[in-house]
Amino acid sequence: MLSSKAKYAIKATMFLARRTAAGQIQASEIAEGEQIPRKFLELILAELRNAGILQSKKGKGGGYVLGRPANDLTLGEIIRVIDGPLAPIPCVSKLSYRRCEDCEDEVTCGVRLVMQQVRDATASILDGMTVADLLDAVDDAKAARRAAVMFHI
Repeated sequence: MLSSKAKYAIKATMFLARRTAAGQIQASEIAEGEQIPRKFLELILAELRNAGILQSKKGKGGGYVLGRPANDLTLGEIIRVIDGPLAPIPCVSKLSYRRCEDCEDEVTCGVRLVMQQVRDATASILDGMTVADLLDAVDDAKAARRAAVMFHI
């Protein structure tokens, strides 16, 4: 399950991507715009900065910006920074593999076999979707909603 922290990280990254032309954005503006508790957001932004997803500048005129273009930042990357591996169990993780203590044979373990498929499908979706793709999807959904309202669909 996606944590609130990872959800807020995605929302904050989207907020910054929408406002790339505005330059440095203060944490307080992001918190207000996305309705995220400011102190919690500051911790999230620090983690994203430490991972290179964001850059920051202190002082007057300071704030946060994306560390790379929005079309080069995947949701999988953001979630891994905040929540850790995407794998639902450690024995199917590619980056944080750990054998299950109760497993007799990984090759024939039914739980492992299905969770490996879950990991692969999840990673395929999240690593294939950039922040720019997500912004486009949101814009498309908003346009479809406006059209439905306009034409009473």
